[in-house]
Formats: sequence, structure tokens, C-alpha cells
Amino acid sequence: MSKIELNKTVPNFSLLGTNETKFSLNNYAGKMVVLYFYPRDSTPGCTNEGIDFTTLFPDFQSKNVEIFGISRDSINSHEKFKKKYNFPFELLSDAEEIACNLFDVIKMKNMYGKKVKGIERSTFLIDQKGLLIREWRGLKVPGHADEVLNSIS
Repeated sequence: MSKIELNKTVPNFSLLGTNETKFSLNNYAGKMVVLYFYPRDSTPGCTNEGIDFTTLFPDFQSKNVEIFGISRDSINSHEKFKKKYNFPFELLSDAEEIACNLFDVIKMKNMYGKKVKGIERSTFLIDQKGLLIREWRGLKVPGHADEVLNSIS
């Protein structure tokens, strides 16, 4: 599968998610979709990012936007994370790195002096026709969910 590009159609992909969701991008034609990739369930930055998107969830819904969080964690881990923080959107498991590779978010990172492969925190906005219209890579959590919401007209 080739990598995605701005202002190009995002190829369809499918992932399993919380609440027995079988996510397929094609199922969201006619809606805008926010896909936010995060490194790991239940870590401070990832928790705060999920809480920020939760706080703004009604505003996203009023603009006909669906939100999905994606990491390489298992469905079981996602279910616990979602339940603990009462996230109103589904979390998708990408253990096989299907979407991670498509969106090119797997990067080498330094973790306690060791090089490890992990997800670079990134968010993508896909329009009603399936075009990638915005991307945020290597972002910082504070204020990010607001920035994504404010970018939607």
C-alpha cells in the first residue's frame, strides 16, 4: 500500500476497534473523519489527548465529524483505556501496523537512551469525499484537539 498524500484520496483500510467495531474508512463517506495516532494506552500524554478530544466531542459531532484513536495496543488494552476515561469515540487496534504504515507514523524514537520503533503522535483530517485535507505530525498535546476542531469549517 502506498503512503498517503495531502489532497489525495486515502485508500480504504480496515481495523478492529473497541465496542466490537469493525472500522472501514469507506463506511464514513459523507462524513469528515479525524484519525489520531498515539503511542500507547494509559500513558500521560495519550490520556490527556483522549480527554481533550472527549471534551470537544460534542463540537466535533455538531460538525458531522467522527473521531477515532489508533495505536498498536490490543483491543483488550483499548477497552480498559476507553472505559476508564469514558471516551465517547472508538479506539482502533493496529497491531499489524496497517494504518501506521499507510500514514507513515512509525518512527525511531529514543527511549531511556535506547532506539525503539514507535508511533509518532500524529492526527489526520479526512473530508467527506475521502481526501486527506490536513495533517499534524510530531505534535504536542496541549491545545491540539482545539486546533483540529478550529481547522474544520
